[in-house]
Amino acid sequence: MRRQFSLHVLPRPDGSYGVELRERVNGGPPEGRAVVRAWGPPLYAAMDQVLEALRRSGHRPADLHRGRKVPLELKEAWGVRVGLLLLALKPLRKGSRMEEVAATIRAMPDEEAYYWFAKAAGSTRAQRALRVLAAGGGR
Repeated sequence: MRRQFSLHVLPRPDGSYGVELRERVNGGPPEGRAVVRAWGPPLYAAMDQVLEALRRSGHRPADLHRGRKVPLELKEAWGVRVGLLLLALKPLRKGSRMEEVAATIRAMPDEEAYYWFAKAAGSTRAQRALRVLAAGGGR
């Protein structure tokens, strides 16, 4: 199964921005399906890994900005990692827990990231299980 990921910038009314990760599987519809949207603290906690994913996918970090209209294409492995990270961080509020989860996901081998992404992309229970594994708690 071939997956293509794109990161879309979502301008926010307060002048900031969020992101939406979209996935297109095996040449499905060009717009793909939304995997996750994130903004605020969860996005800030993930930003270093999001920027790394952009660099590893051939983009400059400066390409991610509020005025961006064209989606940023991500290599499959990096799209999986960004998706997994944002799915895991989105409901969290404690900064220390976000850091623990982000560090755990950063250290995962690709195979483990793919496994958890496949589980978490369709199940809030799997997302919670990942957070428990990564940081020893749910919220």
